[in-house]
Amino acid sequence: MYFSIKTVAKLTGATIRQLGYWDKIGLIKPSIAQAEGRGTRRLYSFVDIVQIKTAKALRDQGISLQKIRKCVAFLRKHTPEIEHPMAGLKLLTDGKTIFILTADKNVIMDTLAAGQLVMSIAVGKLAKETQAQVEKLAQKHQVTVAVDDFEYQVIVEPDPDAGGYVVYCPAIKGCVSQGETIEEALEMIKDAIAACNEVLEERKTDVQAA
Repeated sequence: MYFSIKTVAKLTGATIRQLGYWDKIGLIKPSIAQAEGRGTRRLYSFVDIVQIKTAKALRDQGISLQKIRKCVAFLRKHTPEIEHPMAGLKLLTDGKTIFILTADKNVIMDTLAAGQLVMSIAVGKLAKETQAQVEKLAQKHQVTVAVDDFEYQVIVEPDPDAGGYVVYCPAIKGCVSQGETIEEALEMIKDAIAACNEVLEERKTDVQAA
């Protein structure tokens, strides 16, 4: 799956502005598609999301972006471990320094400098939590929406090509829309249903007039 910046913000708790800034400075860039002018969208991968969650957790603890950059570089080199997370892959920090604890409990790689360890960030756990979130997003959702005092059943599913979500109303042939998030897709399909109903009503009136 590919993820739009709005979906990534929802999954990670990072703001869209923060994600855009991190992309701009090269901290974490969307690996699927980058914004290249008006009308284009950033698309992130699963590994990107885990890196963003890790970076945000470190940033929330006051770690500098320079030090976070080194940490993200380590995670980027160990993509297989992120995609199939090791239970022992953790980051340890005292708010100033970051250590990386690998699956081998006897091997600690000090990526920056020595310090007193007071916080642990389990990257493996973050990855597993993200996987659960992604699996939930990947499911089709059947939702009831109300348009002009009538209820319609609509189906929302991920768009594997462009990211975001496609939504359609089975009761109205050709009534399809999309959105970067499920919430946005549902708002868009309401507009599409209203527009389709207007067209159908106009056709009905024309037929009666003829």
